[in-house]
Amino acid sequence: MENVRQLFLDVMNYRKVDRMPVMHWGTWKETRVRWEQEGMPKDAQQNEYLDTPIIFQTIPVNCGLLPDFKEEILEETDEYKIFRQYDGVVAQHWKNRGCIPHFIDFTIKGTEGKGWDEYKKRLQPHPDRFPKDFDRIIKELEKSKSPVRIKTGSLIGWIRDWVGVENLAYIAYDNRDLLKEMVKTLADLAVWCVDEAGKRGAKIDIGFGWEDICFNHGPLISPDIFQECCVPHYRRISDTLLKYGCKFHGVDCDGVIDQLVPGWLEGGVNVMFPIEVGTWKADSAAYRKKYGKELLIFGGIDKLEIEKGPAAIDAEIARNIPLMKEGGFVPLPDHLITPGTSLENYKYFLARMKEIRF
Repeated sequence: MENVRQLFLDVMNYRKVDRMPVMHWGTWKETRVRWEQEGMPKDAQQNEYLDTPIIFQTIPVNCGLLPDFKEEILEETDEYKIFRQYDGVVAQHWKNRGCIPHFIDFTIKGTEGKGWDEYKKRLQPHPDRFPKDFDRIIKELEKSKSPVRIKTGSLIGWIRDWVGVENLAYIAYDNRDLLKEMVKTLADLAVWCVDEAGKRGAKIDIGFGWEDICFNHGPLISPDIFQECCVPHYRRISDTLLKYGCKFHGVDCDGVIDQLVPGWLEGGVNVMFPIEVGTWKADSAAYRKKYGKELLIFGGIDKLEIEKGPAAIDAEIARNIPLMKEGGFVPLPDHLITPGTSLENYKYFLARMKEIRF
C-alpha cells in the first residue's frame, strides 16, 4: 500500500508531483452488500482489499460532547428504531438501508435555547478529552502512511442538528446573542483541543471540521449571519493550527457551498470537501478560476460517473487532469460510493487513478 502522506502534502503545497494520491473514502451499506455478492470477502477491510490507504489518520482528541447523552430506545421494529442519540436528539434510523436519520425531537427548545446549558457543560475543556496513552499514539502517527488530521468540530452544523433547522432560523434572527454564545463555545473548545495537542507534540497535517449546512440551492443560514457569527471563530481555529505548523484547514460541507466559500477563506478554512459534482453540478475548475490557488480542493470526482463503466470513468478522470496538474487538488469521489457502482467498475476507477503520471 503506497505511502500517500508526503504526496498529499506536496500536492496541497503546489509542489511538482508525477502522480495523484489515490484514496478510498467509503461506501453506502447497500454498496458493501453488493460488493460482497460480487466477490469481496465478507470480513474484508475495504482499504486493505482495495489496496488504498485510508484518507486520514486521526489525532485522538474529543472536541465534541463529553460525556455523550445516554442513548434511549423509544420504539423499535425490524425496519427502524427511534431513540435518543448520543447528541441528545431523538431520531429515527433505518436498519437495512443507508439513509440520513429523520430527526423527531430536540433537547434544545425554542429561541430562548432551553436546554443549552446542559450542552454547554458538556463542551468544556477537560483532560479526559485525550486518551491516557496519547503520547504513545502521536509517536505512532509520525509513521502514518496517510495524512494526519485533527478534528476541529463544527461551528454551526452541530448546532443545526441540536436545535433543528427551523429553530436555528428563528434563533439566528430572534436571539443572535444565543447563537453567538453557542458558536463561541464550540470554537473555544476546538481551539483548546488543537492547542493542547500541539503542545504535546502532535504533528498536524490538516485540521478538519464538519458542517453540512448547505442544500441543493444554497446554505441553510444567511451568509451575513455566517459572516458575523462564525467567520471570526474559524479564524481563531486556523490561527491555532498555524501556530503548530499546519497550513491546511478543511471543512466537510455537502450541497451548494458557493455563498459560504468567501467566509470560509477569510476564516482560514482553505480546503473544501467533497465538492459534489454529481448531485449539485459543482465545478472544481470554476472554483479555482474564481478563488485562485488559495482555495484547495479535496473531492470533485463525480461518483455517479463511476457507476457507468470504463468509458465514463476515463472521461471523468480526463476532465480533471488539468486541475491535477496544476496542484492544490486531490481527486476523490464526491461522496460515498453508491449502490449503483459495481465492484468491477470501482476497481477500474482506482486502477486508472493509480496509473496517472504527469
